[in-house]
Amino acid sequence: MTDINQTSAPFNDPSGTGAADRGTFRFAVVGLGQISQQAFVPAIRSLPDAEITAVVTGSEEKAGAVSDDVAVYGYDDFPDLLASGDIDAVYVATPVFRHREFAEPALEAGIHVLLEKPMADSVADCEAMIAASRRSGATLMVAYRMHQDAYMVELADLVARGAIGETRTFTSTFTHDIEEANHRGHSGFWGGPVPDFGAYPLNMVRHLFRAEPTHVHATGVRSRGRGFNFHDTVGVTLRFPGDRVAQYTLSYNAGDLDTFQLVGSKGTITSDSCYGFAPEPPRNYSLTTPNGTRRHEATSVDQFAGETRYFIDCVRAGIRPEPDGAEGLADVRIFAAIEESLRLGREVILPPRQFGPGLSQNQVRAIAPRPEREIPDDDELVDQTPQDR
Repeated sequence: MTDINQTSAPFNDPSGTGAADRGTFRFAVVGLGQISQQAFVPAIRSLPDAEITAVVTGSEEKAGAVSDDVAVYGYDDFPDLLASGDIDAVYVATPVFRHREFAEPALEAGIHVLLEKPMADSVADCEAMIAASRRSGATLMVAYRMHQDAYMVELADLVARGAIGETRTFTSTFTHDIEEANHRGHSGFWGGPVPDFGAYPLNMVRHLFRAEPTHVHATGVRSRGRGFNFHDTVGVTLRFPGDRVAQYTLSYNAGDLDTFQLVGSKGTITSDSCYGFAPEPPRNYSLTTPNGTRRHEATSVDQFAGETRYFIDCVRAGIRPEPDGAEGLADVRIFAAIEESLRLGREVILPPRQFGPGLSQNQVRAIAPRPEREIPDDDELVDQTPQDR
């Protein structure tokens, strides 16, 4: 493949799966919840050289929603799947506290892993999965769907080229009304808005500032009349090198909003739709400088098909993906600091960490979205409580 970031480090494929040579790339889906049913499974149908050959689930009904021909494994049978020789990779989309349980043994077995974000619910779990990937040589990629979307890559490039001068502040709001019966509503801090919704503004500001935060302070509330077992509305303040500040607000108990404002020494970039994926409203931004304001509306793409295309390309080319385990860990260590700040009621200082490698145009994959009729509505989900209240 030529459309790969060639600065990424190469790795070996000792798994014996033949993923680099096989015409069809074979996935097992671990966890058939909402994100799998509405996003990943439809995305695979847009990739002619990829297929789902197995699923790991506790629900036969969910398995039938994928295909009548797919091999079905219970969670306790996962070792049998890894030994079957019938898959090249696993897509892990369980609740976050079970990510390591499935990703680490797959990596140890030489099976490549596309892992939903957040990467894990602890720094230690992230480090264990990274170590497993290094030992076996199997690919570990964290599913930051926006990293293959030209919208975010072009934003980062625009800022890096100095379109608004030196960056000064970043503010963002990402809110939604979540159903408590969904697994997000009762899984504690790591199922709540900070690691879930908060992955988007945090990851975006790290890439727009091209830096890691040094200080974290968070405050949160538990709304009366709601059954969440965590702070359902949280405000986060981050200090970055270069006298820069980022602030964002997250909520599971509010109307829909996803916005950001980036202020520089010579201009601003703002957006009133920035974190969604098709068929949601298209992402946009407005660039304002002394020369005036220019508005850009992103082309609608299937971000899940794009990230999966990039993952397959990296495996076949023997190139480590940009959003690898180190990128997932970079966010998780900040989530952990936010959790500590909420518990202690004060600012938390983060150990120094170097940012990198950052986004590249070479990792963009633009695949048109599938027709909406081919994506299940919330009321069509199989054996699954939707997240929307």
